[in-house]
Amino acid sequence: MGRYIRNLISNVSVIDDHNDYVVFLPEKVFDAWVPPNSRWKKVLAGVHWHTLAEQFVMPRIFAAEDLDLVHIPYHNPPILYRGNMVITIHDLTILHFSTGKATTLPIPLYWLKRLGYWLELWIGLRKAAKIIAVSTTTKQEIMDHFHIPSNRIAVTYEGVNLQLLHNTKNKKALMVGPYVLYVGNAYPHKNIELLIQSFAHALRDGTNDDSATLVLVGKEDYFYRRMKRIVHDMGLEKSVIFFGYANDTELANLYANAQVFVFPSLMEGFGLPALEALSFGCPVVASDIPIFHEILGNNALYFDPNDSTSLSKILRVYMHKPDSRREKTSYSFTQFS
Repeated sequence: MGRYIRNLISNVSVIDDHNDYVVFLPEKVFDAWVPPNSRWKKVLAGVHWHTLAEQFVMPRIFAAEDLDLVHIPYHNPPILYRGNMVITIHDLTILHFSTGKATTLPIPLYWLKRLGYWLELWIGLRKAAKIIAVSTTTKQEIMDHFHIPSNRIAVTYEGVNLQLLHNTKNKKALMVGPYVLYVGNAYPHKNIELLIQSFAHALRDGTNDDSATLVLVGKEDYFYRRMKRIVHDMGLEKSVIFFGYANDTELANLYANAQVFVFPSLMEGFGLPALEALSFGCPVVASDIPIFHEILGNNALYFDPNDSTSLSKILRVYMHKPDSRREKTSYSFTQFS
């Protein structure tokens, strides 16, 4: 989400030399962010997302700026705001994965918050002047769940930040030996537990068990700590590396040197890390779900996300054959043209 917003601002500031923009920022990043030019300004908005203050305080903050249009880049529209809004919807995952594993909250509070999420979307999407979906799969989800007419939803695909590609020149690999890479959070729908199980099976079935590692890249939180406990219980501490947060330079290095990138999600709205991996010539293995076929087409290998054996068979090939990493590969993204 942060990458989407940063790239949106940097590119709009280049292509639009007419309109004025206001960026609303929380206190922790307010001082660090510098407006790209004189037509952009920043306003402090000390409001946490997914809170009642977001619904009652943010409308007043917006109104004070006398805005012609507000872009809400996430699924949290302030429904009391009376001005024009455009809302970007990245996915509707929460409507499909309503289990206790998906929250750190007490279950009754989680269900109450989930109901509030559904209501704010139901009202907000109807109030929006336009809705942006990051894929046709997500657009169809919006139409199916909220009965929004197709002509009110525009699909704008995400793209790789080209600056990322310049961060690998003359850089030594951060990891020693072949490794399988995953980039993202560890929420339950990301299916990381199955990835770990599949990796473990591939290690046991291989001829050189110590030759490969699984590198998981993502900021540590409750869900990643849960994955660490699973890895500990499976005795895989030496084979599974929790890299933590990676900056752009580190991320580029990890993509450029991985044997394979794996995206095991049960559901996604787009899947930008897979495109980033492909841009570095890294082979991609993805779960066999509609969104990945839409975004990746024939540029990935697919597996059953409910079957660890399906994935472990593919991983075994990449983990135990040093020449399986395709250094020079041409990928086609004609579906975006």
